[in-house]
Amino acid sequence: MAGIELSWAGGLARLRLAEPGNRNAFNLAFCQEFAQKALDVAAASPSAIRIEAAGEAFSVGGDIAEFLAERDRIERHVLEQASLFHLGIARLHGTGAPILAAVNGTAAGGGFSLVCGADLALAARSAKLVAAYTASGLTPDGGGTWFLPRLVGWQKAFEILALNPVLSAKEAQRLGLITRVVEDADFPEAVETLAASVAAMPSGALVALKRLMRQGTESGLDTALDAEAGSIARQAAHPATLERLDAFMARSRKSR
Repeated sequence: MAGIELSWAGGLARLRLAEPGNRNAFNLAFCQEFAQKALDVAAASPSAIRIEAAGEAFSVGGDIAEFLAERDRIERHVLEQASLFHLGIARLHGTGAPILAAVNGTAAGGGFSLVCGADLALAARSAKLVAAYTASGLTPDGGGTWFLPRLVGWQKAFEILALNPVLSAKEAQRLGLITRVVEDADFPEAVETLAASVAAMPSGALVALKRLMRQGTESGLDTALDAEAGSIARQAAHPATLERLDAFMARSRKSR
């Protein structure tokens, strides 16, 4: 199975994170495919982009097991992975098309940042959102430090990124991270309905709307992405961070 599945419905691009057995964790191969699929989307000039996930989790973020497997070159490895992840994000946002995130379950780390970067985010009531980076000694990637302050303000963004509260879907909605919350049983139909509503808008109207809303506030996403990639890579190589990542994997193995 492909790590990222791409399909089309008219001008609506549908990107599906499709490694449910790994809880859609971002490893190097996954990020390579994400960047390539984003290039395919950008080349087709979509009217809108839908990001969803297979399985019980939207994405738990970086693949810690792979980070630790690359311990001897972890800084270079994480920098390469984050740079590919960021290339995909920059390509999707570069289309100017509105992005819809369908959050079916846990969104942590890079998955959390993907949700923060969406223009519309629909969540199942059982979904949980958590930044999770600093608890492991890492710093955010995926544009989290750029998108989140613009959604919730600087202090609240710092609290969320620094202290890693686990947010319910309703709490995330109150903060402005989630547009709409629906019951789990209604989630698939609600995603289809919202996607259809977006796709039915007159050609180019939402692209133009997004461009207008970002004018004057969008200054330096690419710069922020570059800074994030360098920071998370350096932090990954820090001895204290490696200790925390080892401890995380040990707890994870015990819980299986």
